[in-house]
Formats: sequence, C-alpha cells, structure tokens
Amino acid sequence: MQVILMEKVANLGILGDIVKVKDGYARNFLIPTKKAKRATAANIAEFEEKRAVLEKAQQEILAKAQDLGQKLEGLVVQIEHNAGVDGKLFGSITNTDISEALKARGFEVEKSAVRLPTGPLKQTGEHAVSIALHADVVPTITVSVVAA
Repeated sequence: MQVILMEKVANLGILGDIVKVKDGYARNFLIPTKKAKRATAANIAEFEEKRAVLEKAQQEILAKAQDLGQKLEGLVVQIEHNAGVDGKLFGSITNTDISEALKARGFEVEKSAVRLPTGPLKQTGEHAVSIALHADVVPTITVSVVAA
C-alpha cells in the first residue's frame, strides 16, 4: 500500500514522502496514529495545500523535543525496589516505572518513549536507558536501581 507520511517516521521517511509499506503496517499503525494517509490523488492534493502548516507544526514539535532532550540528557533517576541479598529484584522495573519516576521529577514522558534495550531491569545498579522523544531526539538517562 502506498501512503503519504504526515510526519517523520524512523527508518521510513520524512514529512511528505510517498512510500510503499505493507498493508498491515499502514492499516494497524501508520493510519490510526495519524502518521500517514493513503496516497490517493485527493489526499496528495490536500497535503500539498497544507504542507507549509504541517512543516511548521513539525518544526515546533522537534524544537520542544530537543529542549526536553537537553534537560534529560545525562539525568540520573533513582528507583527503589525490593531486592534479594544478591541484588536480584523481586519483580522488575519496566518502562512504566521509569516514566512515573520521570513524572515525579517534573518531566512528562510517555511510557512508550522509554526504550529498554535488554528488557525490564531485574538487577540493582545503574542502567543506561534511552528516551525516544522524536525520531531525531533520543537522549540517554541513567536509572539507578537501589534495594528498598
């Protein structure tokens, strides 16, 4: 299926690109999240009329993401969790827990933006975690897990 991108999508393209993607990816992710529209003649014409407005909006979103990214870069967040003698946690620290810890510090970050490369954290210690605020802005924070 051919779609026209309404914003930058990682590993796919930028605003205004017409790309061919699998039907399921378009129907289940791109179109419902308003990241793309079907590439019909009417939608392409409508996009071209609104292109300047959409580009300006994307620049504002990128500027906000860059501002928040600079504040988050290098931040250390401490999370207490029950742990055994050997440092293994009873349970795990997930992206939801990290998102809530950031909200407590005054940073609004969606839980879907928290990237845990090796899955949930299950050991005490310091762990590097990426926060995907935008396709171009991915700051790294340190999550320090301590035994409660």
